[in-house]
Amino acid sequence: MTAGRGIVHSERAGDDLDERSRLHGLQLWIALPDDLEWTEPDFIHYPAAEIPDFEFDGSTVRLIMGHWLRHASPVLQHSPTVYAECALSAGRQLTLPMEHAEIAVYGVSGALRANGEELITGLMLAFNGTSEIRLEALEDSRVVLVGGDPVGKRHIWWNFVASDRAMIEQAKADWKAGRSGRVPGDDEFIPLPD
Repeated sequence: MTAGRGIVHSERAGDDLDERSRLHGLQLWIALPDDLEWTEPDFIHYPAAEIPDFEFDGSTVRLIMGHWLRHASPVLQHSPTVYAECALSAGRQLTLPMEHAEIAVYGVSGALRANGEELITGLMLAFNGTSEIRLEALEDSRVVLVGGDPVGKRHIWWNFVASDRAMIEQAKADWKAGRSGRVPGDDEFIPLPD
């Protein structure tokens, strides 16, 4: 999804899920470059079969977005980006090159060390100014790597992200006045937080 000048959407569980179902996911926001902040919003669905996965040094990598390790994802991106999931078996060590200016590792499950530092599940370690990231799985583990090249300073308030605070104030006014649009078939309106 590319939010651009603003996109209204609804995230709901499907009919195939009930109160006994468990769902685990990550929602990542990637800032747009300045010249695309007011682009038209867009949504493109990519079936799971289109997302490449491959073996790298004995571990499985799923490249959700970007270019990395000589592979490319078809998912649309607007600046150099990497978003990948790695599955490592217990005892596996994996050295990953820093192919972007900024990269972070998020522990999804298991127990790992990243460049010698414990990676706690549910937390993210950022790595800048290093040439590689060394992962060591203490047990079967999954991590997500996210990163890219800087796009400049950003401000965030609630669901609004912009390079200029005046843009956020305009977005707040538009939301409050109902100028941001509606999700077809969904009559719920979420007010601005106090």
